[in-house]
Amino acid sequence: MNRREGTAYVFPGQGSQWVGMARDLHATSSAAREVFEEADSVLGFGLSRLCFEGPEDALRQTVNAQPAILTVSIAYLRGNQSSPAITGTPTFVAGHSLGEYTALIAAGVLTFRDALRLARERGRLMQEAGERNPGGMLALIGMDENAVRDVCAACGIQIANINCPGQIAVSGATEPLARAAELARSRGAQRVVPLQVSGAFHSRLMEPASQGMALATSGLDFRDAAIPVVANTTALPITAGSAVRSELLEQLLHCVQWQKSVEYMIGQGVSTFVEIGPGQVLTGLMKRISRDVTALSVEKKDSPRGSAR
Repeated sequence: MNRREGTAYVFPGQGSQWVGMARDLHATSSAAREVFEEADSVLGFGLSRLCFEGPEDALRQTVNAQPAILTVSIAYLRGNQSSPAITGTPTFVAGHSLGEYTALIAAGVLTFRDALRLARERGRLMQEAGERNPGGMLALIGMDENAVRDVCAACGIQIANINCPGQIAVSGATEPLARAAELARSRGAQRVVPLQVSGAFHSRLMEPASQGMALATSGLDFRDAAIPVVANTTALPITAGSAVRSELLEQLLHCVQWQKSVEYMIGQGVSTFVEIGPGQVLTGLMKRISRDVTALSVEKKDSPRGSAR
C-alpha cells in the first residue's frame, strides 16, 4: 500500500453544493462519468442532471443535496487518481457531517452504492424530522466556545458544529433559536448568520432521523476501515465497523467537532489536508485552524463557496 504519511483527505458536507458542480470533470473523466451513471441507476432518477443543471431550489433540498455532494465528492476522488494531490493512501480520512459518509467510502467501510442510498435516506429523514420538529441553525461568528455554551444553556439549544476558532453553529427549535440570536448579539457576537437548512441538524430534534437511520443501517455490511476515520463526535480515529455504525447515529444528535478533529490529525503529524468534493469550505476552515498546514482543494478555485454544516 502506497501510504502518504502526513496527509489527510477531508470531505465536505451540506452547504457546499452548487449548480454546475463537477460538470467539467464529468466531461473529461471516464471514471467520474461512471460514478454519476451508477448514482443515477442506484437512485432511479437523474441526480447527475440535478448537479449540473439544477434547479437550485431542488438541489438545495436536504434529500437531494446530501446524495449529490457525496456523489460529486467520489467523482472527484476517482476522477483525479493521477493527480499528485490524491495519489496514494492518506494517514487519515474525515468528513464534515454528511462528508463522513464519503470518508467511509474512501476508507473501504461502505460501498459507494450503500453509502449513496444511506445519504439519500439520511437526507429524507432529516428533512422529515425538520418538518416534524421545526427548527434551524445559526452560525455565531466571533464568540468563543464557552460564551456560546452559555447562550445555549440560557435558551435551551445545542452547539451543532465547532468549525474553527470564532465560527460555531448552534441548533434548536424556532423560538429558542430566535432568543439565542438576540442574546448572542448582546454578548458580543460579531455576526449571527441563519443557515439555509431544513431543520435543527446535530441536535436532539433529529431523534426521529436517528431512529430511522438505525433501521437503515441495520442490514448493511460495515467493514473495518482500511484507513482510520476521525469521527465527528469524538474527534478521535475509529476503524471497527461496529463503531462506525454507532458514530453515524450519534452524529445526527450531537456536535460535529471539526476543529478538534483537525487539531487531532495535526497532532498526529498531518501537515497536508486535501479537500475532495465541491467547493473549498473545509480548505478555508483549515487555514483558520492552523497556519502551519497546507490546505488543498481538488475543485477549481472559482467555484462558489458554501458553509459547512
